[in-house]
Amino acid sequence: MDIAEHMLRTGSRGFQDDLARAVDDLSRSVKGLGLSWSLAWHDVVSRYRGSILGPFWITLSMAVMVLGIGFLYAELQNIPLATTLPFVALGIVFWGLISQTVIEGCDSFVHASGMLSQTSLPMLTFIWRTVLRNLATLMHHLVIVVGVVAGFGLWRTMDLPLALAGLALVLANVSWMCLLTAIISARFRDIPQIVMSIMQFSMFMTPVFWQPGERVGLMDLVLTWNPFFHMLDAIRAPLMGVAPEASTFSVLVVMALSGWAVAFGLFTVTRRRIVHYL
Repeated sequence: MDIAEHMLRTGSRGFQDDLARAVDDLSRSVKGLGLSWSLAWHDVVSRYRGSILGPFWITLSMAVMVLGIGFLYAELQNIPLATTLPFVALGIVFWGLISQTVIEGCDSFVHASGMLSQTSLPMLTFIWRTVLRNLATLMHHLVIVVGVVAGFGLWRTMDLPLALAGLALVLANVSWMCLLTAIISARFRDIPQIVMSIMQFSMFMTPVFWQPGERVGLMDLVLTWNPFFHMLDAIRAPLMGVAPEASTFSVLVVMALSGWAVAFGLFTVTRRRIVHYL
């Protein structure tokens, strides 16, 4: 990187100039999604190089966990296995997409510090890299989803277009969460541990395994004010042939718009300093 380019990236000429450069970064990163996908796929391949099953090891372990938890919760909650197992399977698969994207988002800039300091690639390229890497992992886990949908006859009643719309909204939300955690983690290296603890706590407060009962008292608060419940409900409910909560899609749209406004605003004012944080 020459001196002029370095000064353009690290110097400030006011908020309008910072905003223009942030928008340009976003535009160039979107046009270069092919590069983000190549980096994401390389991450997946290199992580499992030399392995016989590759990423399917995670799918296999997830399938075993689904069977174990499905049978256990069917007995504990006295709910038919045909109802519990699809609920648990879809919950675990799509919770994995949400939680892993947010957790790995913390290191999006940290792990790319070498490339960020030596190239002029758009910074948001590495956010899309994290999101697409977890989307690639989800593609492997679709084996479980297809097995559940076919094995339990959910294909007869599921609303696939609505589930895909829910997935799009989930990706829109985890993307800004990924950007937000990446920026803060670049400055404060304790953030990944905090985010991981929050996601672990959220997993138990979200109906990933357990079926929500009557919506009264604490249960109503958990389901109404838990953003991860709405994210999970937007995908799982249509696949199970059930209507999502009435407010689910509205909540996700508001979350996406407000979340991106906050995350991109923070990116605008910190963009030129992120390389120095690293």
